[in-house]
Amino acid sequence: MSGSHFFATTGAPLERAKAAVVLLHGRGAAAESMFGLADIFEQPNIAYCAPQAPGGSWYPYSFLAAIERNEPHLSHSLATVGAAVSWLEGFGFGAQQIALLGFSQGGCLALEFAASNARRYGAVIGLSAGLIGPDETPRDYPGSLANTPVFLGCSDIDSHIPVERVRESSRVLSALGGNVIEKIYPRMGHEINDDEVDHVRRILSRLVAAS
Repeated sequence: MSGSHFFATTGAPLERAKAAVVLLHGRGAAAESMFGLADIFEQPNIAYCAPQAPGGSWYPYSFLAAIERNEPHLSHSLATVGAAVSWLEGFGFGAQQIALLGFSQGGCLALEFAASNARRYGAVIGLSAGLIGPDETPRDYPGSLANTPVFLGCSDIDSHIPVERVRESSRVLSALGGNVIEKIYPRMGHEINDDEVDHVRRILSRLVAAS
């Protein structure tokens, strides 16, 4: 496992990988905590890059809190995702070869980054996640996801992520031009299940094939 001064990496060497995934960890976790997923996805031609949130948290309060309460941390964290994408572009990956994948707080960050910086990505995957901000947040994002594959998976009783926010996020990302699959799992905990892993594996294998 190698790293730059910025990001922990695993998977295929960046110089010969066919695609790359930015992995965004949940609250209180470490960047490397996402590497178990990289193993489960079984994609030998993908490089994975995982930024680390300062103190283990991308922003201090709930993703449903007023945006200004989570500043300046939220803006810094969105900039970190942008830096990871730029870093991968420096290795020759186009945005359409880069997937953004996050769980929980990191998933919210991945979705918010993709919506705020809409273009054709390799994929956008939010596991137990939704767009950031309180109810009634205006979702007037510029740009287009241009048919980017988007996957949202969450429980209907997740203690952190209201199911209506997942559904709203699906609507917003679809309106932005994302090719959205939303899966709501009855009575699941705040976790990642095998069906989600299968969906992500299919998305990533298609990404490698297209690259």
